[in-house]
Amino acid sequence: MQNVVDANNPTEFASLIDAIRGLATKSGLSSERALANRLNVKRHQLRRALHALRESGEIGPAERKRKGGGIRNREGLIQDTNPLEVIEMRIAIEPCLARFAALRASPLEIARIERAATTLAGSDSAAADLKFHKAIAAGSGNKLAESFYTMLRQVASDTRIRICNSRPVCPKRIQQRDAEHRAVANAISSRDADAAEQAMRLHLVAVQKRVIEHLHPLIAAV
Repeated sequence: MQNVVDANNPTEFASLIDAIRGLATKSGLSSERALANRLNVKRHQLRRALHALRESGEIGPAERKRKGGGIRNREGLIQDTNPLEVIEMRIAIEPCLARFAALRASPLEIARIERAATTLAGSDSAAADLKFHKAIAAGSGNKLAESFYTMLRQVASDTRIRICNSRPVCPKRIQQRDAEHRAVANAISSRDADAAEQAMRLHLVAVQKRVIEHLHPLIAAV
């Protein structure tokens, strides 16, 4: 007989959540039926615990079954990917988001994109970069694409795949990045979809080059 977890008992419910969290960390989550059997709990109690973990962002808001019946969550994606794959996906997605923003963004969204294109003195460089790109995703008018992009950047921000550099960010690099950002923003402001798409692609190809140089300095020097 399966156990009945008392959701009103904080200790019991926390123990169930910890058990699920441990399984997700090790190998990703399997199907609800398999999880319920493994943890010896009722399905409705399992769903309540899964909902709590999704709300906290630990297993991602959306579930997708993968081959073999398992569920692909953010933890699994982080374990299976790397910085090169992340930038490849960004190159595939973001030029289209810039095109959509040029066609669909409201005047308020365009103003937000233009402001975010320049990194303010004393601000966090990485946060400023993310703010600019997320502003374009929001201005694309495609909620599904915006949500997918948000998930992609969440995966990319994980310390296990993020490229860490102990040295301060070079001011010239920030200036160059801002120039690339402003080229995208200007094209969006001008409602030039082709130019916005091309400017974003050029910017991300430059980012890809720096990722390769950091990961494979000897190859990049050839």
